[in-house]
Amino acid sequence: MKQMKNILAFIGLIAIVSTLIFAVQSNEEEQPTVNGSESETTDKNVADTYQISAIEIPEDLNFAGEAVPQEDPEIMERVDREFLVNTYWQSNALLLMKRANKYFPIIEPILKKNGIPDDFKYLAVAESGLQNVVSPAGATGFWQIMRGTGREYGLEVNDNVDERYHVEKATQVACDYLNKWKDRFGSWTLTAAAYNAGPAGIQKYMDIQQVDDYYDLLLGQETGRYVFRILAIKEILSDRDKYGFQLEEDDMYKKVPTFTVEVDTAVTNWADFAALYEINYKVLKRHNPWLREPHLNNASRKKYTIEIPNKGYYRVGSTGK
Repeated sequence: MKQMKNILAFIGLIAIVSTLIFAVQSNEEEQPTVNGSESETTDKNVADTYQISAIEIPEDLNFAGEAVPQEDPEIMERVDREFLVNTYWQSNALLLMKRANKYFPIIEPILKKNGIPDDFKYLAVAESGLQNVVSPAGATGFWQIMRGTGREYGLEVNDNVDERYHVEKATQVACDYLNKWKDRFGSWTLTAAAYNAGPAGIQKYMDIQQVDDYYDLLLGQETGRYVFRILAIKEILSDRDKYGFQLEEDDMYKKVPTFTVEVDTAVTNWADFAALYEINYKVLKRHNPWLREPHLNNASRKKYTIEIPNKGYYRVGSTGK
């Protein structure tokens, strides 16, 4: 009996304490704020500082001087998609702008020398982001050249050397390829599409669908977006302030000044070679990415031109020997 009384007393105590706590909380909620004003919320509206809006599309879109049919609503939806995707993927756009400052001065004169419209530098951006990348299919370098195509157009491609990674030589091959297919298709826009899908693929679609204009073709997802993506990249990189990208000259990537050295023998170890010029293997490869192994066989005694950076631009530690 005594135990039962204790239990009931404990339950009663809990009830009293709970009532007091509730009363205190209710009183606090009813108290007026200082000076009788309502307390300010700590929540902030993101829209106060960050505005997301539709993109104003230029009225004179063209690729290599060939006009885009902007009166067609289906075409404009596809244009709009690429402008939105490439404008609002800000980190990627910034990187493309920074890299373009470094590599466009290398690419532009080669295009001009070969009669290729300047707009094709944006094709390289669309293909690789101006990086020496390798696709799942094996296309390699800034211009995403396949092994067989590289060899067909005179590039050396083997275990020691792969000139698809050589920006100048790969750009020359791209120019030869583009000029060949411009002669066939008669249109720079179709030539750009053929660069992505292959000339045989574009011709097949044209024959089946009985049209001869890129903008009239029903293509697969990748090639169907390809030229539109180039158009968006061209406009955004050409007028970055208009699209909200604030970059100063100091923000840009720049090419390190170099000089060249000719090599016509085998090289046992490129790290030892690099040390002769007070750089390391990493820096040597950065300027000569077409060197694919730590050595060079060169049984044929072919002459190679090696690019060496001027002194003072890189941190070079001890050799570890």
